[in-house]
Amino acid sequence: MKWFSSLGHLVLVLLAGALLGWYLGSAVAGALVAAVLMLLFSSYQAWLVEHWLRDSSQKLPDVHGHWADIVGHIYRQERHANTSIKQLQSTVDYLLDSFGAMRDGVVMLEDGDSIRWCNDAARKILGLRYPQDVGQAVTNLVRAPDFNAYIHAGEFREPLTFQVGGEHKVHLMLVATRFAEGDTLLFVRDISDRVNTERMRRDFVGNVSHELRTPLTVITGYLGTLLTDTSKLPPPYIRALEQMAGQAERMENLLKDLLWLTRIETTEREEKNEQVDIGSLLYELQDEMTNLHPDNPLQLQIDCSDRIQGDYRELYSAVSNLVINAYKYGRAGRPVLATWSREGDDYRLSVVDEGAGIDPLHIPRLTERFYRVDDSRSSATGGTGLGLAIVKHVAAAHAGRLEIKSTLGKGSTFTLVFPGRA
Repeated sequence: MKWFSSLGHLVLVLLAGALLGWYLGSAVAGALVAAVLMLLFSSYQAWLVEHWLRDSSQKLPDVHGHWADIVGHIYRQERHANTSIKQLQSTVDYLLDSFGAMRDGVVMLEDGDSIRWCNDAARKILGLRYPQDVGQAVTNLVRAPDFNAYIHAGEFREPLTFQVGGEHKVHLMLVATRFAEGDTLLFVRDISDRVNTERMRRDFVGNVSHELRTPLTVITGYLGTLLTDTSKLPPPYIRALEQMAGQAERMENLLKDLLWLTRIETTEREEKNEQVDIGSLLYELQDEMTNLHPDNPLQLQIDCSDRIQGDYRELYSAVSNLVINAYKYGRAGRPVLATWSREGDDYRLSVVDEGAGIDPLHIPRLTERFYRVDDSRSSATGGTGLGLAIVKHVAAAHAGRLEIKSTLGKGSTFTLVFPGRA
């Protein structure tokens, strides 16, 4: 063992000193002198090592014994550490270069909201400066209340859409995630083109729907007048006029649904402060269905008296669409059940029918506009293909979701799930 070898060297030196001292007349004095010389030599080597440690870029010190072992061990550890640091730095440089090449803005935050690094895109999108803004709070530099509230809240489960700029607003989407020990990584994307395109689409649909309503009203008015007294009309004309009236009514329903869907989309992000009694809404809908289906009234099961925060008209339209669909596509004479309950933190409103059911292949696309499981069947029932799209958007506007379960030959269950709010 190395310590035993060093101890052996010490003993040999002391014995040599003692022998020399004995020869000169005092063995003890000789051993003491040898010990002092060994101590001075060891101190000198310690000084060489300490001097090298202050600046390890110098050449290795000329030391011996256990000091040489210590220096060798430190040197190997240093080389290993330098290799690891270079590899780590290479990885960091590669990561920063990758982030720097992105079109989306990337910002690294530390200590809560202090800027550590950002790429060129973030400087353009958010108006940041690098490296001048390093250490500054990003919430002091980005003047957007929604952005600041989002960062301070620290709840990053959902992305944030917000606006910046003065007269010409820029629409941005922010995705944030935690990494390391409390640091935050922000990804910012300019979605102005997408927002403007969506606005143009809604405006187009709304404008076209408004423009079509006037000529359609005129057409339906004349058709109604002609069909009031059909005694003087040839039978082929009567059949043609009745078909025209039916298609005109269907077109009116389509325009109404388009306008209503556009209105829901426009106000989807607005806060809804009305306290809605879902139980009363279901009783009102039950009365309406009783008039339409006197032999098969809507059955209700209300297990909750809580009110939810929302918009009564939107919620009524969503639930009525589900109930009307249940009657349309359910088996004639079979009951339709609407339930309202609370399960855990969620409120659940379900509409259950005993119809033919829906193939699971179609369920993921049911809420798409104008999507039809069976074109011939949908045409026969007079549907517009927008009912479930309206339901989906109403659910989203109330921070909820639509769940669909169906079994072929047994029926379907459509459930609106709303989160409970403190």
